[in-house]
Amino acid sequence: MYLLILILGSIPGARAGIGEYAPSAVLHGLSYSVLALLLFLGRPGHAAQRAKTAVLGVMFMGAGDEFVQSFLSYRGASVADWLVDCAAALAAAAVLSVLYPRLMRGRTAQASRTGRLSSARPAPPSADRPDFPAATGRPASGDR
Repeated sequence: MYLLILILGSIPGARAGIGEYAPSAVLHGLSYSVLALLLFLGRPGHAAQRAKTAVLGVMFMGAGDEFVQSFLSYRGASVADWLVDCAAALAAAAVLSVLYPRLMRGRTAQASRTGRLSSARPAPPSADRPDFPAATGRPASGDR
């Protein structure tokens, strides 16, 4: 996603073309909110840890985007754009920090009511079953 942002932002005239439909702040806000969402969902841990990673990641990526734009003659680096990126990440992370734990509690409660936990793995063959010896994992020789 980040690479896509960098590539699309580097195409001459692309920014001007899409600028007819949405202002720069909206484009930055949407794209970096999606990045924050992906970073939040892609990291393990508690909601606060995920939010911190998402915001810091977007801060660095936004700064990198503006750094790349400073080398393009038809684009320019903007601190205001970077601040919009950071604000979008903060807003997305704040919403996700509240919603994600609630969604996970609901999902876990539903799974426990139905007897199916999504993270549960099937039980391995047991050593106390004669048809599956623990050493080989294959049926006993008499059962073939």
